[in-house]
Parts: sequence; C-alpha cells; structure tokens
Amino acid sequence: MTIHSSHPFEPDATDREPIRRFRGRVGGAVSLWTAGQGRDRAGLTVTSMLVAAGDPARVIVLLHPDADLLERLEETSAAVVSLLTWRHRELADVFAGRFPAPGGPFRLGEWQQTEWGPRLTSAPSWLGVRADSRSRRGVGWSVLLESVVEHVEVGEDTEGTEGTEGTESSAPLFHRRGRYVRL
Repeated sequence: MTIHSSHPFEPDATDREPIRRFRGRVGGAVSLWTAGQGRDRAGLTVTSMLVAAGDPARVIVLLHPDADLLERLEETSAAVVSLLTWRHRELADVFAGRFPAPGGPFRLGEWQQTEWGPRLTSAPSWLGVRADSRSRRGVGWSVLLESVVEHVEVGEDTEGTEGTEGTESSAPLFHRRGRYVRL
C-alpha cells in the first residue's frame, strides 16, 4: 500500500477548471446545514454561503442540486446552520461525503432536535433558518437558496487565541484549497 501526500483521485493542476481553482483560494468558514427529524434528517457541510444583516437577516447558500439536504429543506423549509470548530474536522468530512459513517452521520456527535432541525450541541454558534422557496434558482452547477434567519445563538469564539491551553480544538474551522486550515 502507498500513502499519498495528495488526494489520489484529484486531477493534476493543469487539468482542473480555473474557476474551481480560483474558488478554492477564496476559502471560508465551514458550516453544517441540517434539516428534518427522526430518520428523515439530512445534513451537508457548506462553505459557500453569505450572511446578510437586515430585518429580517438572511443567509444565501449554494447547494448541490442532488444533495439530500436540499430535498429535506424543500419538504420542511427549515434548517439549522452550525459553525464548526477545529475539533469537528472528521464530522465535516463525513457530512461532505468524504468519509463513511456506519449507521449514518448523525451517529457522530450529540444532537438536539429544534423546530428548525437537528442541532449539533458541540457547535457554539448556530442559526435557525426558514428557506424562501421563491428564491430557489440554478446558479452554475449549484442551487442558490435564500433563507430567513429566525433564531441566532452566538457562542464563544477562540479565533486569534491559538496557543492558549484548551482552546485549540474550539478554534473556528476554515476550508481553503481542499484542506482545513486554522487562522
């Protein structure tokens, strides 16, 4: 067996689409979108989103058109948006479909059911949102969807305090060029 220093199925840089390479350099905070309840829940790791302040505040997100989350959002119109931390790297990969999760991804972590969907209790900051189905439209290879923010909880953020004992695992999780990074 050979251990690769790079992703074994990733095409050479010269074969990748320039716009995807550019987008990968933008980077962003990693969020977990979850919707549904009981056995009918779905989740997806997302970095392609924009939070717009206002009355009401809104979240604009780009989702894969075949994502189970999009189907669940269309059924329930509600979702939880959790900001992930460094300790959630493996969970992020599972919800992104990169790692297997015997029994399903919701077996990882502790969850609390809210009126917007399942909430990862170890995520310090989260939103409860209601999707505006009238906003749905295709954009490139994605579906753009706008949601109204109905609930906000902002927890402690250790950004900029790395090196402080016990805070490294709770630093915000960022994604850039196909890898998780810390500020």
